[in-house]
Amino acid sequence: MAEHIVSPKLYLVIFVTLLCMTGLTWYASTVDLSIVVGGRLLNFNPLVALLIAFFKASLVILFFMHVKYSARLTKTVVIAGLFWLGILLSLTMVDYLSRALLTAPTQAQP
Repeated sequence: MAEHIVSPKLYLVIFVTLLCMTGLTWYASTVDLSIVVGGRLLNFNPLVALLIAFFKASLVILFFMHVKYSARLTKTVVIAGLFWLGILLSLTMVDYLSRALLTAPTQAQP
């Protein structure tokens, strides 16, 4: 199996990008990204933070964990792991959101 040599310059660029994204995450947390739509307040701060975190995690997985230059089997395992994580998070959110639909039985007052 041939090893792919990555230059230290690329690692430095990725590291600086991760630092900049960390600063952007901090700055985004100080800005109110809420808007009112149809009388409801929508807060986009968590969405922006998650998008930045997803980008940073992608850089770490692709370059620092060497998945970009790995064999297809490694890429398949990473994708399967992310797919499984999506399933688990989806089931957790369905459970969490459906709890509001259930009402506890009330006891009759004597």
